[in-house]
Amino acid sequence: MGAASAEFSAEKSSSLRAIFWGGLIAGAMDITAACISGGLRTGASPVRVFQSVARGLIGADSFTGGFKTAALGLALHFLIATIWTAVFYLASRRLEFLVRQAVIWGALYGVVVYFFMYFVVLPLSAIHAKPSSYPFSSIIIGLAIHIFCVGLPIALVVRRYSK
Repeated sequence: MGAASAEFSAEKSSSLRAIFWGGLIAGAMDITAACISGGLRTGASPVRVFQSVARGLIGADSFTGGFKTAALGLALHFLIATIWTAVFYLASRRLEFLVRQAVIWGALYGVVVYFFMYFVVLPLSAIHAKPSSYPFSSIIIGLAIHIFCVGLPIALVVRRYSK
């Protein structure tokens, strides 16, 4: 194996680790925050929170599917977190300031993720949620969760594996 292929292999390994760990950590932090928030605000169980994620794909039937739809929702949640990590990682390859100032750009990335999910993805999903249907307190809580549990962990993990 030549020097160029070894360097490519190491870079590929580092990128996969960054995307894997970023998706895992952000996904775990975000779903934990969603379970705590849902439990405190509405009394929703974690299973109900996971099913609400699946609702975006399969609609209201997600709530009658038991643990199967809860597992689907949890898997979808981690897939989405991993995709958001991959997007940040790929952007950081061209825009190096994203990892040099990871705290600032991670927080801003959390805001971007929040607005994209709530103003683009959810209205287009089987939920058909309208952004105007969310109470102001939910928006603030959602933004805080996305800043601290999604954007920052993703940016910091990507920075860690970019060295």
